[in-house]
Amino acid sequence: MKFFLIIFAIFFTTTLTNGKRLIPIGGIFNTNDVDAIIAFHSSISRVNMHERRFELKPIIKNVTEWDSFVTEKIVCELIGDGVAAIFGPSSIQAAGIASAICHTIEVPHIITHWSPEPLGGYRTAGSMTINVYPDSNVLSRALADLLVDYSWKSFTIIYETDEGLMRLKDVLQIHGPDDNPITVRQLGDDPDYRPLLKEIQTSGESNIVLDCDPDKILDILRQAREVKLMEDYQSYVITSLNTHTIDFEELKFVRSNITSLRLIDPKSYELRNAVHDWEEGEKRFNRIYRISPEHVKTEAAVVHDAVRVFAAALQELDSTDEISPIPMNCKQPTQWPHGLRIVNYMKLKTEHGITGPIVFDDLGHRTHFDLEIIESSKDGFKRIATWDPTHGINYTRTQGEVFSQIVESLQNKTFIVTSRLGPPFLSMREAKEGEYLEGNARFMGYSMDLLDGICKILGSSYRIELVPDGRYGSYNKVTKKWDGLVKQLLERKADLAICDLTITYERRTAVDFTMPFMTLGISILYAKPVKQPPDLFSFLSPLSLDVWIYMASAYLGVSVLLFVLARMAPDDWENPHPCNTEPEEVENIWDMLNCTWLTMGSIMGQGSDILPKAISTRLVAGMWWFFALIMLSSYTANLAAFLTMERMDATIESAEDLAKQSKIKYGAVIGGSTLSFFKESNFSTYQRMWAAMESARPSVFAKNNEEGMERVKKGKRLYAFLMESTTLEYITERNCELTQVGGLLDSKGYGIAMPVNSPYRTAISGAVLKMQEEGKLHQLKTKWWKDGRCKSETTSSSDSAAELGIDNVGGVFVVLGSGCFVALIIGVLEFLWNVRKVAVDERITPWEAFKAELKFALNIWITTKPVRVHGSGGSTGSKGSSSKSRAESESRSTTMANALNVGTTSSTAHLDKIGTSFGHK
Repeated sequence: MKFFLIIFAIFFTTTLTNGKRLIPIGGIFNTNDVDAIIAFHSSISRVNMHERRFELKPIIKNVTEWDSFVTEKIVCELIGDGVAAIFGPSSIQAAGIASAICHTIEVPHIITHWSPEPLGGYRTAGSMTINVYPDSNVLSRALADLLVDYSWKSFTIIYETDEGLMRLKDVLQIHGPDDNPITVRQLGDDPDYRPLLKEIQTSGESNIVLDCDPDKILDILRQAREVKLMEDYQSYVITSLNTHTIDFEELKFVRSNITSLRLIDPKSYELRNAVHDWEEGEKRFNRIYRISPEHVKTEAAVVHDAVRVFAAALQELDSTDEISPIPMNCKQPTQWPHGLRIVNYMKLKTEHGITGPIVFDDLGHRTHFDLEIIESSKDGFKRIATWDPTHGINYTRTQGEVFSQIVESLQNKTFIVTSRLGPPFLSMREAKEGEYLEGNARFMGYSMDLLDGICKILGSSYRIELVPDGRYGSYNKVTKKWDGLVKQLLERKADLAICDLTITYERRTAVDFTMPFMTLGISILYAKPVKQPPDLFSFLSPLSLDVWIYMASAYLGVSVLLFVLARMAPDDWENPHPCNTEPEEVENIWDMLNCTWLTMGSIMGQGSDILPKAISTRLVAGMWWFFALIMLSSYTANLAAFLTMERMDATIESAEDLAKQSKIKYGAVIGGSTLSFFKESNFSTYQRMWAAMESARPSVFAKNNEEGMERVKKGKRLYAFLMESTTLEYITERNCELTQVGGLLDSKGYGIAMPVNSPYRTAISGAVLKMQEEGKLHQLKTKWWKDGRCKSETTSSSDSAAELGIDNVGGVFVVLGSGCFVALIIGVLEFLWNVRKVAVDERITPWEAFKAELKFALNIWITTKPVRVHGSGGSTGSKGSSSKSRAESESRSTTMANALNVGTTSSTAHLDKIGTSFGHK
């Protein structure tokens, strides 16, 4: 009986239909896999249409996804029907049972869904299972490559089942121990996902990897939008290969970036033909089936290709050895002789279907396939790149297309801009009488003009909001949190942050920056040196006090030496009467008065009318003249510089000068980039400066630049403030008593900050670059920095640099006046002494003598004066001589009397002078 049943079964399975042998193949599908069932039928119909030797007969069974017992029963039924291959089922557990049975009986088992390793423990080189769905390991690597290319520093994984974590195993391994942690969250059974999404939104996470059933994706994204988790800076990567089939119409205007992968190309010719066949096949059963290529599920396309791959292997092998399926029994398993041949041939055969190239390895894994990286837009999903295991990611869109897309999204967008008050970047505008200011009208400054220029280029607008704590943004290592402008961006309370915000490495790890719109460096704000009042005796400055003392000592020493040598040298004793060749006496003119006069005249560059004659005295005089020449030339050379130079207080010239001293304190803004520069610098000078600032008591740090500026003003040149050069320039333009000391200590830039991975970074950087090329940035800086308030002082100072005031040379006038005054006193004393002598000699009262001498001195027309003969002058002479002297005396008295009464003429005075002189002789 068994023999006849086997013969009957063979005869039945090989019964010709239209001259073709019937070869049954089994398909196990879930009841909701409508598209896969249609694709299965349609693919078999396409094969049967072109094959002449045999005809495939589909035997379709439905099974519940997790019902392993029913699955085993169905597989055995299909084995009993003598199927040549079994397709499915789609669940992992059920597929494992089918794989085990097929492996035992050696019937090809073809699966078309994602499957981890190992599947039922039978995925070996001799396994009968082939998976046409992309290999799980390769697919996981594709997702990891995508995240690496996106440069996500941190992200959150939302998964639904444990299978999701298996799909993401490579993604979980791309971060090292020193990288930011990856957050992994599982979806609960509750369809309300808002609490979970709200927690993610509160954490500040902006990058999300979503792995869940495609039917739940839209609900999750809707709820994410409700909790503001689909704003400008959130990005989603959806792992499902069926994301492109979801209708995102209601979410097409969200600004979040949604990226996914797909295996099929909706524009391919093969897919369009397959969809047409599916629709025509359903018409045969009087069923209406409409589907667009863009909405074909990946599993249905894989089923279509799986039938094609199996049919191609069957056709090749049947052409040489007729394939005859045999009904078998699971309870008494026997091995089908053709099963292993078909599986091995499928592994070697390379086909190309609607899912791209189909290549298997020795284990039956589909290891080579092409994926499309798609991104959501208002027109649906668009391909932006492709991926394959050999070349990785290859972008298909140009940078111009990316930029155009970003610019298009910026149209009519209103940026929320966070900033802080601080001129010239941003300050409050004073309202006019009766005027009420609100919104952006409350502010003015460089930042406003810069934003106006950027938004004009991009076609957008902005709204400025002040940061609550007024800080730039620094990281607190204790609380592990940021403050200031950076905090506003991290909490998504602002789109942009603009002010004098320096681009630093630490801030760059938390937020993104545009290209710098202004370059700068750290410099020193210090009070200008106080001009010292000109010294009355500044003409003494070219020589030091020691030199003046040494010169005076040399002057006296040389004068004394000249006096001594002149007394000793015989050549300096001269005949007082040159006409007497044999004088009884010789005289020496080099008394101390003449010696000092010669040396004084020499050093003054005027010379003298008496000169030494002896060799020794001439040698002393020559050496003195040489000394006087050098000293006079040196004095003259330095005099101009010392008289024109403005004397200032002692000052500092650089950071090194600050570091070397301890009298002048210095500090910076707390929590600013300037302070971080000194704190983190490895340069020894800056390390010493940081140590000095940190240990100074009271604190040398300031809350803001305004406080630092006031401390410099009131510090009486005992405090310097370290700040950025741009703000320093602004301050010194408006505070003429302050100045910049030294050059720049470093080089950095101000940039516009925004959340990490902001889609607007490229567009805003391009706008800044355009403004720079057009010279608008320079115009804005000139507008807000240059004040001209201190320009007049600078000009006046430079113009009068070569002029000398009376304060500079007043000492010379004092010396001249003092000398003249002393000379006047001496002259008066000499006059009075002469009056006394005249009174004694002429036997008149001192008052009469004073009036006579004074009247004579004031008569400027008299140019000669009679010689007065002293009464004692001829005491050693004869009587005659005495009588003669007395007569002359009387004659002179008569002359004086006449002068007192009516005066004398010049001729009379002249005759008297001649007579007196003759009588004296």
